[in-house]
Amino acid sequence: MQHQIMGYDRTSAIFSPDGHLLQVEYAEKTVRLGSSSIGLVGTDGVVIVADKRVKDKLMVADSSAKIFEIDSHIAATAAGILSDARVLLEKAQVMAQQHKVTYDSPVDTESLVKEIANVKQAYSQYGGARPFGVALLFAGVDPDNSKNLFITDVTGNYFGYKATAIGENDEKIKDMLRKDYNEKLDVEGCMKLALDVFKRLLGKSFEISRFEASYIDKNKTFKRLAGDELRKYLK
Repeated sequence: MQHQIMGYDRTSAIFSPDGHLLQVEYAEKTVRLGSSSIGLVGTDGVVIVADKRVKDKLMVADSSAKIFEIDSHIAATAAGILSDARVLLEKAQVMAQQHKVTYDSPVDTESLVKEIANVKQAYSQYGGARPFGVALLFAGVDPDNSKNLFITDVTGNYFGYKATAIGENDEKIKDMLRKDYNEKLDVEGCMKLALDVFKRLLGKSFEISRFEASYIDKNKTFKRLAGDELRKYLK
């Protein structure tokens, strides 16, 4: 049976008899090998906290950034193959600037997410091309002041969340968030909760230096924090 199934995983454009696209499912497994990130919506902004999982003292810290500014009001992070993510996130940055030039207004988060999800979906059906092996988490404060958090998966689907996680141990993290997340939390409370979840999850392996965070406040301003700047948020 395994030998028969293997014949259907040579391309993402062939369905197996039980209705699966095996190359797409393999890409989803790649995402779960990536380092974790948590996104939360607060009363006064949106927050992303990411585990860079890099401990090499010889590496320049800024060169291993895990959170990316798409526009002043939108941030994103990724889990999986980060070189795949870079291609998609640079496309998102260009889309955001094109929208601003064309319409003289910032793009709303969902419209941008939908365009990136469409690109990911297309690569799940082209012969000779592999799916993007990455999940993307977008956080933004839109022109109408709504606060949004979206995840795009390997298949090209996207969903909105109040709090969620991508990458390694994402289900464990979501279970913790279901118990502890409160819609009344502000940005500071969200930051504290995310770091506390990572602290409980990693135990003795937890080091504040391996994390970076960003938040977009109600003024639609992107701010990045790392290392000792995050220490004040530890419980």
